[in-house]
Amino acid sequence: MGTAGDYDSQRRVPVPPSKPFLNSLQTNLKETFFPDDPFRQFKHQPAPRKLLLGLQYFVPILEWAPRYTFNFFKADLVAGITIASLAVPQGISYANLASIPPIIGLYSSFVPPLIYAMLGSSKDLAVGTVAVASLLISSMLGKVVSPTENPMQYVQLVFTATFFAGLFQASLGILRLGFLVDFLSHATIVGFMGGAATIVCLQQLKGMLGLVHFTHETDLISVMRSVFGQIHQWRWESGVLGCCFLFFLLLTRYFSKRKAAFFWINAMAPLTSVILGSLLVYLTHAEKHGVQVIGHLKQGLNPLSAYDLAFDSPHLMAAIKAGIIIGIIGLAEGIAVGRTFAMFKNYHIDGNKEMIAFGMMNIAGSCTSCYLTAGPFSRTAVNFNAGSQSAVSNIVMATAVMFTLLFLTPLFHYTPLVVLSSIIIAAMIGLLDYEAAIHLWKIDKFDFFICLGAYLGVVLGSVEIGLIIAITVSLLRIILFVARPRTIVLGNIPNSGIYRSMDQYPVANNVPGILILQIDAPVYFANASYLRERISRWIYEEEDRLKSAGESSLHYVILDLSAVGSIDTSGISMLDELTKSVDRKGLQLALANPRSEVMKKLDKSKLIDKIGQGWIFLTVGEAVQACTFMLHTCKSTRAAQDNV
Repeated sequence: MGTAGDYDSQRRVPVPPSKPFLNSLQTNLKETFFPDDPFRQFKHQPAPRKLLLGLQYFVPILEWAPRYTFNFFKADLVAGITIASLAVPQGISYANLASIPPIIGLYSSFVPPLIYAMLGSSKDLAVGTVAVASLLISSMLGKVVSPTENPMQYVQLVFTATFFAGLFQASLGILRLGFLVDFLSHATIVGFMGGAATIVCLQQLKGMLGLVHFTHETDLISVMRSVFGQIHQWRWESGVLGCCFLFFLLLTRYFSKRKAAFFWINAMAPLTSVILGSLLVYLTHAEKHGVQVIGHLKQGLNPLSAYDLAFDSPHLMAAIKAGIIIGIIGLAEGIAVGRTFAMFKNYHIDGNKEMIAFGMMNIAGSCTSCYLTAGPFSRTAVNFNAGSQSAVSNIVMATAVMFTLLFLTPLFHYTPLVVLSSIIIAAMIGLLDYEAAIHLWKIDKFDFFICLGAYLGVVLGSVEIGLIIAITVSLLRIILFVARPRTIVLGNIPNSGIYRSMDQYPVANNVPGILILQIDAPVYFANASYLRERISRWIYEEEDRLKSAGESSLHYVILDLSAVGSIDTSGISMLDELTKSVDRKGLQLALANPRSEVMKKLDKSKLIDKIGQGWIFLTVGEAVQACTFMLHTCKSTRAAQDNV
């Protein structure tokens, strides 16, 4: 058949110089764990400057505090007071959702925001307790220790789970393993949060209906059975009061969405509901008529709880498991919310710094009577709309909560639980992002089913099952993409030297006698066998097509490797077997645009010699020209021989 070396205009594809193994390993590790190159600022700096930059890197407040102005403080003061008005009722509500004393919810809005203000990199994130984590704590730890029968042991287990959540989060940041959180895709988070929000809303029927006994299970069937199995226990007073406050909260949200200037009404609505509900109960003595109230709240700042961490508990593994799961959920929500609002102000937040900040504030929180805190969307949105300029708004909020703990806790004695249920339901409805689900359906059906699987797993099973389903399906999708990469037949765009997918460009034409295939992914052990079989099938199908159409037979197979960023030994073996296979069929294999790593492996394995240096081309166009030239040369040679 000749060699493509006879084609004079071919430009050779060079083999890049090989690097020592340790240098290559160092480069790969750097790209994996330090893609942002955090050490570039330390280059060519004197030792004192490096020390200062190091402190500013790990404690960001040292970097931005010297530039802080009084105008920034005025904006942060307003924002901080605004989110404090939301933090107090939400803190009490979510603590009730976690089946722990309401005062712990207030404690959790005091210490953690101060830690985050020093270590966090977001200007807008408002730290506080989150409903989904609260539900997870109640559902997971409530199975091993009853919060009603052993409240002290249960609270100790909650603090211990918070400690391990913080330890896990900080470890991810310190070890630069933040990319692990990226396995929770957008579709996964939408479905999981929607399912959790649905269950949280259903769980609040206990408070809305004034029920005393309620299931600790979180699946839809158990909750509905518990609700409708106690119809004779429903309290119409609680139901009417709850519906009125829920309507008020949803109405304020509606107006705030219609006009941005009304966001103040929405921000103040939860605290207004608490005040009005407390006054109503106090004046009408509704607590004597079936309306449950919070009762006594302990006055004073956070007591130390380091000695309450139950490291010697028989339920330690349950606390560790719960800590890791709520830690992942807290990180996923907090970092996603932080990045969302950072885009609005055109600045960048460091995911690994955020993990360290989240971890440290939860470790510190577990030692000061707090449970898991993160960056809830609702509170951060209020902080952003109120005009926050820096993390000082968290300090202002913490100060306001401190004032509440010292002087105002007795005022919450008559706060009805039904108001807290209304606040939670109103907040959770915002997490039911049906528009995002519809968008997923339009854009990517597979992502939609991941979202739906996560949602149904939470609603019909449990929060843990939903999370496992979501992560499993996401990983399965990754495995399918790796194990079954696409191979595409390329054709020539008429009147050009461009070669594109014939599926995408119907005008593209086959090149007579040549099959051009593009491999659309790295070639690894997981997909090498599949690619060998799939390429062989393309060859069979092309030969059958040419035979049935009465066209000239197939002579050349060109593999476009421009999308193959890397290849392992299994991939090299696959190419070796493919070379032998096409050779047995009387065909010639050509490679186009192999990348640097691929050329190194081809050279070291001596596969270049088997294929032939003359059959490795810079572009698909050059490969086609060379093959066409060889076809015409062979035809001319045969014609001359026939004439003789």
